[in-house]
Amino acid sequence: MRKLSAWLELQACLKPVERISHQMIISQRTSELSTSEVRILSLASIGGALEFYDFVIFVFFANVIGKLFFAASLPDWVRQVQTFGIFAAGYLARPIGGVVIGHFGDTHGRKRMFTLSVLLMAIPTFLIGLIPTYQSIGVAAPLLLLLMRVLQGVAIGGEAPGAWVFVAEHARRGRGGFAVGLLTGGLSFGILLGSLMATFLSLEFTQVQMAAGAWRILFVIGGVFGFIAMWLRRWLKETPVFEEMRNRGRLSRELPLGVVLKNHGRAVVTSILSTWMLTAAIVVVILMTPSLLPKLFGIASGEAQSANLVATAALCISAVVVGAATDRFGVRRVAIPILLLLIASTYGLYRGAEATPGALLPIYASAGVGAGGVVLTPITMVHAFPTSIRLSGVSFSYNLAYALFGGLTPLLVSWLVHLDRSGPAYYVAAVTGVGLCATLMAPKHALSDADTTAIFDKHRV
Repeated sequence: MRKLSAWLELQACLKPVERISHQMIISQRTSELSTSEVRILSLASIGGALEFYDFVIFVFFANVIGKLFFAASLPDWVRQVQTFGIFAAGYLARPIGGVVIGHFGDTHGRKRMFTLSVLLMAIPTFLIGLIPTYQSIGVAAPLLLLLMRVLQGVAIGGEAPGAWVFVAEHARRGRGGFAVGLLTGGLSFGILLGSLMATFLSLEFTQVQMAAGAWRILFVIGGVFGFIAMWLRRWLKETPVFEEMRNRGRLSRELPLGVVLKNHGRAVVTSILSTWMLTAAIVVVILMTPSLLPKLFGIASGEAQSANLVATAALCISAVVVGAATDRFGVRRVAIPILLLLIASTYGLYRGAEATPGALLPIYASAGVGAGGVVLTPITMVHAFPTSIRLSGVSFSYNLAYALFGGLTPLLVSWLVHLDRSGPAYYVAAVTGVGLCATLMAPKHALSDADTTAIFDKHRV
C-alpha cells in the first residue's frame, strides 16, 4: 500500500510537468506553418483575389460598356446612370448570395460553398466578355449584362464570408488572425490586380480598339482564371471544425439564419457596424479618392492613380500584419492604434493634398496602412457567432451592411464634398469611431468547442 501511495504521489507531481511539456509541444507546433496550412491559405487567397478582380473590373470599363450596351440616341448621362445601375445591382444581389451560401455552408459544409462561389463568379465574368452589344441584339444586351452582374453579386456575397470562415476554422490555435489577414490581403490584391490590368490595357490599346473589343480581354481572362481557381479548390478539405461539429451531431437543426436573428442580435448589430467601417475605408479611401483628388485639389489624374496603387499595395501588406498582431496582442489592443491611424492618415491625406500636394505619395501610403485595419471586421465577425451558425451570421451581417452602406457611401460622400473638401475624411473618421466601438463591444466565441489544434492534426489536407 505504501508503494502504491508513493507511486500515486509521484504521478501527481509529474502531471504539471506533463502539462507544461504538452503546452510547449503545442507552442512549437503552432509557431510554424505546416505545408497543409500554406496550401489552404494560398488557394483561398488566390481564389479570393481572382473573385474580387472579376467583380471590380466592371467599374474600370463603365464608360466603354455604357456606350456599347445602350442605345446611342440616349444622352451620355443617362447611359452612365444606367451603367452604374447595373454595377450597383451586383451589390444589391450580395445579400441573396450571402443568405443562400451561408445556409448551406452551415448545414452541408464550408468547402462545397467555398468552391461553388468561385464557379458562380467565373461563369458570368467569362460570359460578359462574350455578350453581343446593343447594336447586334438590341435591348437584350443590357438585360443579359444585368443578369450576369446579378450572378456576380450572388457569388461575391458568398466568397468573402465563406473564405474568412474557411481559413479561420482551418487555422491552428493562435494563428486565426494571421490566416484571416492573409486572406483579406489577397482579396485586396484582387482590387489592385484589376486596377493594374485596366491601366495596362489602356496603355496598350487606343480608345477605338477598346470599343472594338479589347475591353473583353479582362473579362475572358478573369473567367478562365476563375475556372482554374475552382479546379484548384478541389484539393481542399472540409474545415476540421465543421467536421468535428458534424461528427458530434451539433449541426443546427433549425434554420441557421432564424437562429442568428432570434438569439444573436448583438453579434449581428456589431458585425454590421464593423462592416460599415470596412466600407468607409475601402470605398472612400481606396476606390473614390483617386477620382476626388483631381476634382477637389487639381492634382493630376495620373499622379493620384499612381499614389492609389501604392496605397492599395500598402493595404494588402498591412492587413496581413494587423491580422498577425491580433494573434499576439488581441483584437481590442490592436484596434485602437490602427483605427486611430486610419482616421489621422485619411484626414492628413485630404488636408495634405490641399496644402502640400507634393507629399501625396507617402501620405496616401500611410492611409493605405491605416486601411489595413479593415481586417478587424472579419476577425471580429468569425468570433461573434458560434460554430453551428457562423457562416450564416457572418454572411448575413456582412452582405446586408455592404449592400446598404456600399451603395449609400458614394452618395453621402458626394454630398459632403460640396460642404467641405475634407468631407470624405470626416465621414471616414465618424464611421471608424462607430466601427471601433462595435469591435470593442462584439461578443466572442471560440472557433470550436473542442481543441482546434488537435482537430486540425486529425484532418490534414
